[in-house]
Amino acid sequence: VQEKIEIFPDRQVVAMTGDGTNDAPALKNADVGFAMGIAGTQIAKDAANIILLDDNFASIVVAAKWGRNVFDSIQKFLQFQLTVNISILMLNVICACIDIKCPLTVLHLLWLNLIMDSAASVALASEPPTDELLERPPVNRNDSIITKQMLMNMIGIAAYEVGLMLFLLHEYEWIPDLKDKHDDPMTGPKSRHYTMLFNIFVLMQVFNEYNARFLHGEWQIWRGLNNNRLYLFISIGTMLLQIIMVQVAAPVLTFALKIHPAGLSGTQWVICLGFGAGTLVVQQILNRCRLLIMMLVPKGDPQHVQPESAKSPETTPE
Repeated sequence: VQEKIEIFPDRQVVAMTGDGTNDAPALKNADVGFAMGIAGTQIAKDAANIILLDDNFASIVVAAKWGRNVFDSIQKFLQFQLTVNISILMLNVICACIDIKCPLTVLHLLWLNLIMDSAASVALASEPPTDELLERPPVNRNDSIITKQMLMNMIGIAAYEVGLMLFLLHEYEWIPDLKDKHDDPMTGPKSRHYTMLFNIFVLMQVFNEYNARFLHGEWQIWRGLNNNRLYLFISIGTMLLQIIMVQVAAPVLTFALKIHPAGLSGTQWVICLGFGAGTLVVQQILNRCRLLIMMLVPKGDPQHVQPESAKSPETTPE
């Protein structure tokens, strides 16, 4: 009886463990090689990618958990960063096409990039791994790092942000306390109108950062916040810096940032917070739409369904 072994054309990810010199070729050729730190030979350690210092196979599970957590952190950061980039790009393109000055200046974009590249990257990368990461199937090496759910989230949130900014850019007469003094401009640079637009856009990113913590349509966005104090510290710190910039340091920064020297009124801050928190509501709508689409079109998500090529091969006797 001969056994026929199937060779997968898409080349699966292979891990190898070993401690002896004879294991070195396999450790080197494997995608991930684990060598024993205590009982393993030096040749095996040199050929491996990861060394288990305690010679405990349970450490492989910990390594897999952290590896998946790193991959998720990269996806979270991409989801947040690309959403901001899409919003800024579309807003500037539309304003240029309709011959309207964009309310966001270069320094505004610099501040947004500081939030997006520095603070957000640290906050989203600080998420601790959970046991739920081990319950889902591995990601195929050919799958895109940007999933369909992520793409839907980015386009949906960006559409809300751009649509809201364009609406408030034209319809602003209803906003209270636009004039602090009689000679204050109703709109344009250094007006409360443009200061609100800048403030709302920043607050939308701050609230959307909570949405970016999840990648698969979860609705409990507060889950796990008690285990990540660094994230809360960065999020609250970003909010405080924005308040200081718009309200406290406004007389100094009015010429650089083109904001109103008196800042915003309490009512205007409530409006800004309401529109900023709107990203949380839009995300829940997107999650329900995604769920409805999956119900109407029963098709497996490649991020959750194990591909055919990843199933165990069957042996057929001749």
